[in-house]
Amino acid sequence: MDLTVGPIAFFWSADQVRDFYRTLAETPVKRVVIGEWVCSKRLPFWQHEIPAAVEVLQAAGKQVALSTLTLVTLKRERRQTAELFASGLPVEIADLTALRHLPEGAPFWVAPTVNVYNEGTLEWLATRGAQRICLPPELPLASVARLARAGQQAGVAVEVWGHGRAPLAISGRCYHARLHDRAKDSCQFVCEEDPDGRTVETLEGQAFLTVNGVQTLSHSHMTVAGQIDELREAGVAALRLSPQPGDFAAVIGLYARLLDSGLAPDQALADLRRIQPGAVFAQGFLEARAGAAPCP
Repeated sequence: MDLTVGPIAFFWSADQVRDFYRTLAETPVKRVVIGEWVCSKRLPFWQHEIPAAVEVLQAAGKQVALSTLTLVTLKRERRQTAELFASGLPVEIADLTALRHLPEGAPFWVAPTVNVYNEGTLEWLATRGAQRICLPPELPLASVARLARAGQQAGVAVEVWGHGRAPLAISGRCYHARLHDRAKDSCQFVCEEDPDGRTVETLEGQAFLTVNGVQTLSHSHMTVAGQIDELREAGVAALRLSPQPGDFAAVIGLYARLLDSGLAPDQALADLRRIQPGAVFAQGFLEARAGAAPCP
Protein backbone atom coordinates (compact mmCIF):
# COMPACT_ATOMS: atom_id res chain seq x y z
CA MET A 1 0.00 0.00 0.00
CA ASP A 2 1.32 3.45 -0.92
CA LEU A 3 0.18 7.08 -1.14
CA THR A 4 -1.61 9.13 -3.80
CA VAL A 5 -2.23 12.88 -3.51
CA GLY A 6 -5.44 14.04 -5.16
CA PRO A 7 -6.10 17.35 -6.92
CA ILE A 8 -6.34 20.61 -4.97
CA ALA A 9 -10.00 21.23 -4.19
CA PHE A 10 -9.69 24.86 -3.10
CA PHE A 11 -9.01 28.11 -4.95
CA TRP A 12 -5.35 28.79 -4.23
CA SER A 13 -3.18 31.41 -5.88
CA ALA A 14 -0.67 30.44 -8.57
CA ASP A 15 2.15 31.07 -6.08
CA GLN A 16 0.54 28.74 -3.55
CA VAL A 17 0.08 26.05 -6.19
CA ARG A 18 3.69 26.38 -7.35
CA ASP A 19 5.08 26.13 -3.81
CA PHE A 20 2.77 23.24 -2.97
CA TYR A 21 3.96 21.00 -5.82
CA ARG A 22 7.61 21.89 -5.30
CA THR A 23 7.26 20.77 -1.70
CA LEU A 24 5.25 17.71 -2.71
CA ALA A 25 8.08 16.55 -4.96
CA GLU A 26 10.22 16.01 -1.86
CA THR A 27 7.66 13.84 -0.05
CA PRO A 28 7.28 10.02 -0.12
CA VAL A 29 4.11 9.93 -2.25
CA LYS A 30 3.95 7.58 -5.22
CA ARG A 31 1.61 9.52 -7.48
CA VAL A 32 -0.11 12.89 -7.80
CA VAL A 33 -3.31 13.99 -9.53
CA ILE A 34 -3.28 17.60 -10.80
CA GLY A 35 -6.06 19.70 -12.27
CA GLU A 36 -9.08 21.84 -11.58
CA TRP A 37 -11.50 19.53 -9.86
CA VAL A 38 -14.27 21.89 -8.75
CA CYS A 39 -14.86 25.04 -10.84
CA SER A 40 -13.53 25.77 -14.33
CA LYS A 41 -13.66 29.52 -13.65
CA ARG A 42 -10.67 29.10 -11.35
CA LEU A 43 -8.44 27.36 -13.87
CA PRO A 44 -7.13 30.39 -15.85
CA PHE A 45 -5.60 31.79 -12.66
CA TRP A 46 -3.20 28.90 -12.19
CA GLN A 47 -3.22 26.55 -15.19
CA HIS A 48 0.09 27.97 -16.41
CA GLU A 49 1.67 26.31 -13.36
CA ILE A 50 0.63 22.80 -14.43
CA PRO A 51 3.45 22.02 -16.92
CA ALA A 52 6.15 23.05 -14.43
CA ALA A 53 4.45 21.11 -11.64
CA VAL A 54 4.28 17.99 -13.82
CA GLU A 55 7.95 18.38 -14.71
CA VAL A 56 9.16 18.77 -11.12
CA LEU A 57 7.05 15.87 -9.89
CA GLN A 58 8.13 13.53 -12.67
CA ALA A 59 11.76 14.49 -12.09
CA ALA A 60 11.25 13.38 -8.49
CA GLY A 61 9.96 10.00 -9.66
CA LYS A 62 6.25 10.62 -9.09
CA GLN A 63 3.57 9.34 -11.44
CA VAL A 64 1.32 12.22 -12.50
CA ALA A 65 -2.25 12.23 -13.81
CA LEU A 66 -4.55 15.08 -14.84
CA SER A 67 -8.04 15.42 -13.36
CA THR A 68 -11.28 16.31 -15.09
CA LEU A 69 -13.91 18.46 -13.46
CA THR A 70 -16.37 16.76 -11.12
CA LEU A 71 -19.28 18.29 -13.04
CA VAL A 72 -18.84 19.03 -16.74
CA THR A 73 -21.66 21.23 -18.04
CA LEU A 74 -20.42 23.86 -20.54
CA LYS A 75 -19.11 23.48 -24.09
CA ARG A 76 -15.86 25.07 -22.93
CA GLU A 77 -15.56 22.46 -20.19
CA ARG A 78 -16.24 19.61 -22.63
CA ARG A 79 -13.51 20.96 -24.90
CA GLN A 80 -11.07 21.21 -21.98
CA THR A 81 -11.90 17.63 -21.00
CA ALA A 82 -11.17 16.37 -24.50
CA GLU A 83 -7.84 18.23 -24.49
CA LEU A 84 -6.77 16.40 -21.32
CA PHE A 85 -6.78 13.08 -23.19
CA ALA A 86 -4.39 14.56 -25.78
CA SER A 87 -1.83 15.52 -23.13
CA GLY A 88 -0.01 12.20 -23.08
CA LEU A 89 -0.53 11.88 -19.32
CA PRO A 90 -2.98 9.56 -17.56
CA VAL A 91 -6.37 11.21 -17.00
CA GLU A 92 -8.46 10.72 -13.88
CA ILE A 93 -12.15 11.05 -14.64
CA ALA A 94 -14.19 12.73 -11.92
CA ASP A 95 -17.33 12.76 -14.09
CA LEU A 96 -18.47 9.79 -16.19
CA THR A 97 -19.30 12.10 -19.10
CA ALA A 98 -15.52 12.36 -19.63
CA LEU A 99 -15.59 8.84 -21.07
CA ARG A 100 -17.21 10.31 -24.18
CA HIS A 101 -13.85 11.88 -25.02
CA LEU A 102 -11.76 8.81 -24.18
CA PRO A 103 -9.70 7.61 -27.17
CA GLU A 104 -10.32 3.98 -28.06
CA GLY A 105 -8.29 1.71 -25.80
CA ALA A 106 -6.81 4.55 -23.72
CA PRO A 107 -6.31 3.77 -20.01
CA PHE A 108 -7.64 6.10 -17.33
CA TRP A 109 -8.08 6.52 -13.59
CA VAL A 110 -11.34 7.05 -11.67
CA ALA A 111 -11.85 9.70 -8.97
CA PRO A 112 -13.79 9.22 -5.70
CA THR A 113 -16.62 11.40 -7.07
CA VAL A 114 -17.68 8.57 -9.40
CA ASN A 115 -20.11 6.24 -7.64
CA VAL A 116 -18.30 2.90 -7.71
CA TYR A 117 -20.44 1.05 -5.18
CA ASN A 118 -20.42 -2.53 -6.50
CA GLU A 119 -18.39 -5.09 -8.41
CA GLY A 120 -20.45 -4.68 -11.58
CA THR A 121 -19.58 -1.00 -11.87
CA LEU A 122 -15.91 -1.67 -11.17
CA GLU A 123 -15.77 -4.46 -13.75
CA TRP A 124 -17.52 -2.30 -16.37
CA LEU A 125 -14.99 0.49 -15.81
CA ALA A 126 -12.18 -2.06 -16.07
CA THR A 127 -13.44 -3.18 -19.47
CA ARG A 128 -13.35 0.46 -20.59
CA GLY A 129 -9.69 0.75 -19.55
CA ALA A 130 -9.73 1.85 -15.89
CA GLN A 131 -6.36 1.20 -14.25
CA ARG A 132 -6.95 2.82 -10.86
CA ILE A 133 -10.17 3.57 -8.96
CA CYS A 134 -10.40 5.69 -5.81
CA LEU A 135 -13.56 4.56 -4.05
CA PRO A 136 -16.13 7.04 -2.71
CA PRO A 137 -15.34 7.94 0.92
CA GLU A 138 -18.72 6.84 2.28
CA LEU A 139 -18.20 3.09 1.77
CA PRO A 140 -17.87 0.77 4.80
CA LEU A 141 -14.90 -1.53 5.19
CA ALA A 142 -16.87 -4.63 4.12
CA SER A 143 -17.70 -3.02 0.77
CA VAL A 144 -14.14 -1.75 0.37
CA ALA A 145 -12.82 -5.28 0.87
CA ARG A 146 -15.17 -6.76 -1.75
CA LEU A 147 -14.29 -4.06 -4.26
CA ALA A 148 -10.58 -4.43 -3.58
CA ARG A 149 -10.86 -8.16 -4.33
CA ALA A 150 -12.82 -7.41 -7.50
CA GLY A 151 -10.15 -4.93 -8.47
CA GLN A 152 -7.40 -7.49 -8.04
CA GLN A 153 -9.29 -9.91 -10.27
CA ALA A 154 -9.87 -7.22 -12.90
CA GLY A 155 -6.34 -5.82 -12.77
CA VAL A 156 -7.47 -2.51 -11.26
CA ALA A 157 -5.69 -0.83 -8.32
CA VAL A 158 -8.22 0.26 -5.69
CA GLU A 159 -7.60 3.31 -3.51
CA VAL A 160 -9.53 4.62 -0.52
CA TRP A 161 -10.00 8.16 0.79
CA GLY A 162 -7.25 8.30 3.39
CA HIS A 163 -7.18 11.87 4.65
CA GLY A 164 -8.96 15.17 4.14
CA ARG A 165 -12.39 16.75 3.95
CA ALA A 166 -14.57 14.25 2.11
CA PRO A 167 -16.24 15.33 -1.17
CA LEU A 168 -19.96 14.92 -0.56
CA ALA A 169 -21.76 16.77 -3.36
CA ILE A 170 -21.32 19.04 -6.38
CA SER A 171 -23.84 21.53 -7.73
CA GLY A 172 -24.52 23.62 -10.80
CA ARG A 173 -25.12 26.53 -8.42
CA CYS A 174 -22.55 28.23 -6.21
CA TYR A 175 -23.66 28.49 -2.61
CA HIS A 176 -20.35 30.16 -1.75
CA ALA A 177 -21.35 33.07 -4.00
CA ARG A 178 -24.89 33.12 -2.64
CA LEU A 179 -23.54 33.56 0.88
CA HIS A 180 -22.25 36.93 -0.35
CA ASP A 181 -25.42 37.82 -2.31
CA ARG A 182 -23.68 37.24 -5.62
CA ALA A 183 -24.72 35.26 -8.66
CA LYS A 184 -22.49 32.44 -9.85
CA ASP A 185 -21.55 34.32 -13.04
CA SER A 186 -20.48 37.38 -11.02
CA CYS A 187 -19.06 35.59 -7.99
CA GLN A 188 -15.86 37.70 -8.00
CA PHE A 189 -14.10 34.51 -6.92
CA VAL A 190 -15.15 34.91 -3.32
CA CYS A 191 -14.12 31.29 -2.60
CA GLU A 192 -10.50 32.52 -2.74
CA GLU A 193 -11.11 34.05 0.68
CA ASP A 194 -11.54 30.56 2.17
CA PRO A 195 -8.46 28.47 1.22
CA ASP A 196 -9.74 25.57 3.34
CA GLY A 197 -13.42 26.07 2.53
CA ARG A 198 -16.10 27.86 4.58
CA THR A 199 -17.76 26.16 7.53
CA VAL A 200 -21.53 25.68 7.46
CA GLU A 201 -23.32 25.49 10.82
CA THR A 202 -26.67 24.12 11.89
CA LEU A 203 -29.30 26.42 13.40
CA GLU A 204 -27.87 25.39 16.78
CA GLY A 205 -24.43 26.64 15.77
CA GLN A 206 -22.81 23.23 15.27
CA ALA A 207 -20.31 22.95 12.42
CA PHE A 208 -21.26 20.08 10.10
CA LEU A 209 -20.31 20.86 6.47
CA THR A 210 -17.80 22.89 4.47
CA VAL A 211 -18.67 24.89 1.36
CA ASN A 212 -16.06 25.19 -1.38
CA GLY A 213 -17.55 27.06 -4.32
CA VAL A 214 -19.97 24.67 -6.02
CA GLN A 215 -18.69 21.77 -3.92
CA THR A 216 -19.88 20.53 -0.53
CA LEU A 217 -17.30 18.87 1.69
CA SER A 218 -17.42 17.33 5.13
CA HIS A 219 -16.50 19.58 8.03
CA SER A 220 -14.56 16.72 9.62
CA HIS A 221 -11.27 15.57 8.19
CA MET A 222 -11.65 11.91 7.30
CA THR A 223 -8.71 9.77 8.36
CA VAL A 224 -7.94 6.05 8.12
CA ALA A 225 -5.11 6.31 10.64
CA GLY A 226 -6.83 3.74 12.84
CA GLN A 227 -7.66 1.25 10.07
CA ILE A 228 -4.37 0.76 8.21
CA ASP A 229 -4.03 -2.93 9.05
CA GLU A 230 -7.61 -3.70 8.00
CA LEU A 231 -7.20 -1.84 4.70
CA ARG A 232 -3.91 -3.59 3.94
CA GLU A 233 -5.52 -6.97 4.69
CA ALA A 234 -8.44 -6.04 2.41
CA GLY A 235 -6.04 -5.55 -0.49
CA VAL A 236 -6.30 -1.78 -0.84
CA ALA A 237 -3.53 -0.50 -3.12
CA ALA A 238 -3.21 3.12 -1.96
CA LEU A 239 -4.49 5.83 0.35
CA ARG A 240 -5.75 9.06 -1.22
CA LEU A 241 -4.60 12.18 0.65
CA SER A 242 -6.40 15.43 -0.18
CA PRO A 243 -4.37 18.68 -0.26
CA GLN A 244 -5.01 21.20 2.49
CA PRO A 245 -3.43 24.40 3.80
CA GLY A 246 -0.75 24.14 6.46
CA ASP A 247 2.02 21.59 6.79
CA PHE A 248 0.76 19.02 4.31
CA ALA A 249 4.22 17.49 4.02
CA ALA A 250 3.97 16.58 7.71
CA VAL A 251 0.61 14.89 7.06
CA ILE A 252 2.18 12.87 4.24
CA GLY A 253 5.13 11.90 6.43
CA LEU A 254 2.78 10.68 9.12
CA TYR A 255 0.91 8.36 6.75
CA ALA A 256 4.18 7.14 5.28
CA ARG A 257 5.30 6.11 8.76
CA LEU A 258 1.95 4.42 9.35
CA LEU A 259 2.36 2.36 6.19
CA ASP A 260 5.90 1.43 7.21
CA SER A 261 4.54 0.20 10.57
CA GLY A 262 6.68 2.76 12.32
CA LEU A 263 3.82 4.55 14.04
CA ALA A 264 1.01 3.32 16.25
CA PRO A 265 -2.54 4.44 15.30
CA ASP A 266 -3.17 6.26 18.59
CA GLN A 267 0.12 8.13 18.22
CA ALA A 268 -0.78 8.94 14.62
CA LEU A 269 -4.05 10.56 15.72
CA ALA A 270 -2.23 12.52 18.41
CA ASP A 271 0.26 13.73 15.81
CA LEU A 272 -2.53 14.69 13.40
CA ARG A 273 -4.13 16.82 16.10
CA ARG A 274 -0.79 18.53 16.65
CA ILE A 275 -0.28 19.14 12.92
CA GLN A 276 -3.86 20.41 12.46
CA PRO A 277 -4.82 22.08 15.75
CA GLY A 278 -8.56 22.64 16.03
CA ALA A 279 -9.44 20.13 13.30
CA VAL A 280 -12.04 17.43 13.91
CA PHE A 281 -11.04 13.95 12.74
CA ALA A 282 -13.54 11.25 11.85
CA GLN A 283 -13.86 7.92 10.05
CA GLY A 284 -17.28 6.62 10.83
CA PHE A 285 -17.88 5.62 7.22
CA LEU A 286 -15.42 2.73 7.28
CA GLU A 287 -16.99 1.51 10.50
CA ALA A 288 -20.49 1.61 8.94
CA ARG A 289 -21.47 4.50 11.21
CA ALA A 290 -22.27 8.14 10.57
CA GLY A 291 -19.29 9.54 8.69
CA ALA A 292 -18.88 12.42 11.13
CA ALA A 293 -18.51 10.07 14.11
CA PRO A 294 -15.31 11.44 15.71
CA CYS A 295 -12.13 9.43 16.14
CA PRO A 296 -11.37 8.50 19.76
